Amino acid sequence: MDKAIFATPFKAFYVEHWDYDIIVVGAGHAGCEAAAAAAHLGSTVLLVTMNMQTIAQMSCNPAMGGVAKGQILREIDALGGLSGLVSDYSALQFRMLNRSKGPAMWSPRTQNDRFMFAANWRYRLEQIPNLRFRQDSVKQLLLNKGKVEGVVTGLGLVIRAPRVVLTTGTFLNGLIHVGEKQLGGGRAGESASYGITEQLKAEGLGSGRMKTGTPPRVDGRSLNYALMEEQKGDDRPGKFSFRRESKALEQQLSCWITYTDSRVHEILQEGFEKSPMFTGRIQGIGPRYCPSIEDKINRFAERDRHQLFIEPEGWHTVEVYVNGFSTSLPEDVQTKALRQVKGFEEARIFRPGYAIEYDYFFPTQLHLSLESKALAGLYMAGQINGTTGYEEAAGQGLLAGINAHQSLRGEEPLVLSRSEAYIGVLVDDLVNKGTEEPYRMFTSRAEYRIMLRQDNADLRLSEKGYQLGLLPETVYRDFEQRLVQMKEIEKKIHSYSIDSEIFNNHFVTLGEAAIRQKTRIDQLLLRPGIGIEMLSAADSQLQFLLNEYEEQNLQSVEIQLKYASYLAREEAWARSMDDLEQVRMRPDFPYGDVKGLSLEAVEKLQKVRPASLGQAYRISGINPADLSVLMVYLNKKG
Repeated sequence: MDKAIFATPFKAFYVEHWDYDIIVVGAGHAGCEAAAAAAHLGSTVLLVTMNMQTIAQMSCNPAMGGVAKGQILREIDALGGLSGLVSDYSALQFRMLNRSKGPAMWSPRTQNDRFMFAANWRYRLEQIPNLRFRQDSVKQLLLNKGKVEGVVTGLGLVIRAPRVVLTTGTFLNGLIHVGEKQLGGGRAGESASYGITEQLKAEGLGSGRMKTGTPPRVDGRSLNYALMEEQKGDDRPGKFSFRRESKALEQQLSCWITYTDSRVHEILQEGFEKSPMFTGRIQGIGPRYCPSIEDKINRFAERDRHQLFIEPEGWHTVEVYVNGFSTSLPEDVQTKALRQVKGFEEARIFRPGYAIEYDYFFPTQLHLSLESKALAGLYMAGQINGTTGYEEAAGQGLLAGINAHQSLRGEEPLVLSRSEAYIGVLVDDLVNKGTEEPYRMFTSRAEYRIMLRQDNADLRLSEKGYQLGLLPETVYRDFEQRLVQMKEIEKKIHSYSIDSEIFNNHFVTLGEAAIRQKTRIDQLLLRPGIGIEMLSAADSQLQFLLNEYEEQNLQSVEIQLKYASYLAREEAWARSMDDLEQVRMRPDFPYGDVKGLSLEAVEKLQKVRPASLGQAYRISGINPADLSVLMVYLNKKG
């Protein structure tokens, strides 16, 4: 490369070569996935973190997955990421949520040992030859004519790289609140990061403030579990990863459920005058779907109780996490109120809850690859983009790491469509719609959620992961064998019929309509209450035919057959949207010259600069009439 000179607060220096291909700033869930992906693909990567002891720290609740989030973890695994494997290795309990609903809503979730989770992530990262580590802060980015070319650390070290991935979490100008007390920090016991926000704002990037919170941690020995409701894991626990090296749990720890009451609420309200939420000291916007306990009481005054989940933090610790009691009230108020909760009468608090404010950058300033539009080579992932949640961060980190590597090699970025993955929905929402509050993934955000199930993430994405070079060869061969098994199962189900006598004897008493003659299994599976496992239990010959196949393959085939008509409709709609994606838009497209576009449409199109007509259609505020005007203009211009 050409020799270039830079001026920093520390010294002037010349760039003559790169120290690394990619620098990843921050070692949370996004940073770990970004660093691992890029290094596995062959880039030389430096992971910079302020504390090597808190790599992959579970800063909030010790759990992974949940509604829509479990689907994201399965997608990460299918592409070759590591969060699913680490979650399985460190699991304390496994539950498949929403079993009472349709398969599109089923969502895996694990309770995790937070210490094993972090240790296993670090171990896996340290096994990657191309990955290096440095304990330090990053105070400044090296910028040259609209491009990033490295970082300057807190100790004054200049480190050069043509690609930088920012995964700073809650650390940018982080401010912790406990009652009337304030202290700078990105997490309890860790300092905040300063300098990057101010530099990027000076480069014209827009930023805002967000808030999140965490509940008190309590000594489990001081709790009376006999007064609580036990919540056990699944009888037949599953796992996140599709890989054979991952094993389902043989032993599980229980969680527990209890409730606040009117007395608890009264005590909490007494402390509102010292709450930073209500005194105006907190300026950031908090998560709508995971509010603090004082926010719940304020917003839902008609409710006389709120549910609390008591979650163990590990196999070898008595510390428990009080999920549902996030708060920034003074510690004495937290303690007094918590001891009014049933089972918490003698509770001893290890660590009080707190709120934290931090900077984020508007994600509409990114390409779908998660690269900055303003600064080439700069990628952003995780809470810096306005999201909340480990899984959302990990999914973004994986894409950012992949795409930073791809761009170095002159390859096309990996951009997942809304019909391919929840990760695609996440990034598309952020880039095209932006967010003014912490963004959390839900199944309701995905218009193709019957296609985007947790059971078929590998069917959707393993080919992409393998073609990229991220999914290991042995894992891909297992995936191919799964496809073979599924085809065999489907063939047998389409050709096998069950006798009316066998069916009626077993199922009429359950409320199922009788059949009058032999009926094919695939027809019976269309009934909501009938499944392959039930039919096999009734018919020994069918059980013998299917006994050799793995449970997940039988389940995937069953879901595909049951929802074939719904899937066909979603796939047809997805194809029509794909047609719009094929209509490319130039970065310098003259939206102001297009007659008939509303002023709002012109403003938003110029801001986002969509890469395709499909992306333009998904921008918040762009209506079908605007799309028609654009199509007419494009047709006239040939």
